[in-house]
Amino acid sequence: MNQWSTLFQKELVEMWRNFKWIWVPITFILLGVSEPLSSYYLPQIIDSLGGLPEGTVIEIPPPTASEVLIQGLSQYTTIGVLIIVLSTMAIIAGERKSGVAAMILVKPVSYFSFITAKWAGGFILLWVSLLIGSIATWYYTGILFDWIPIDLFFQSYLLYGLWLTVVLTLTVFFSASLLTPGIAGFTSLAVVFVFTIVTGPLSNWLEWSPSQLTNYANEVLLSSAIPDDTLPASLLTLACIIILLWLSVFIFRKKELAS
Repeated sequence: MNQWSTLFQKELVEMWRNFKWIWVPITFILLGVSEPLSSYYLPQIIDSLGGLPEGTVIEIPPPTASEVLIQGLSQYTTIGVLIIVLSTMAIIAGERKSGVAAMILVKPVSYFSFITAKWAGGFILLWVSLLIGSIATWYYTGILFDWIPIDLFFQSYLLYGLWLTVVLTLTVFFSASLLTPGIAGFTSLAVVFVFTIVTGPLSNWLEWSPSQLTNYANEVLLSSAIPDDTLPASLLTLACIIILLWLSVFIFRKKELAS
């Protein structure tokens, strides 16, 4: 346990030195607040652009607070996924390529502790950044439109966090399996993209798919009720995270012993 704690603290310090504790939360805040601000000031933005015939009147129905919050949180499933992959793709592959991993593993350090400590560091960074960004989105939505009940907000936050944790774990898996961080990042994005595209048209058959969690989070905000398939999808998501972590340790150990 002391070994794991030391590796975990090292990872947190390393992320601070790389300014991840600064730029990742700030990016999540900017992503989140952009939607309520742009939705609120959209009529003024259109008027400032000009170019419309004199007397033209464009009436845009104001969106509901739930719709604005959903649009704000949806930023994390697009650009947010890219941020997660870019900040995580070198977490193991980069240290393998630079030789730092070999120096650490020369000591009596278990592969399990090495991988899981790095994953835990990324996990903390992800959930803290998502919380800060989501709260900023919820706050601006409440100020400019209407207040969403705090319990509904946290339910949606947990579901979004679970899906993004899958993205994080998948990136850790490819970072442990591949030597080049760029290839690990590209492969992670490709798998997430294909998985999301396939799940969309087949949503009626893939109701327990981890990528459905964001849709269930949106339904929570719109209907104030948790969909029936949320629990099975969440349990399957947790199982996927555990399996991917186990495979990360297994493949990384195999590759290191072979080299």
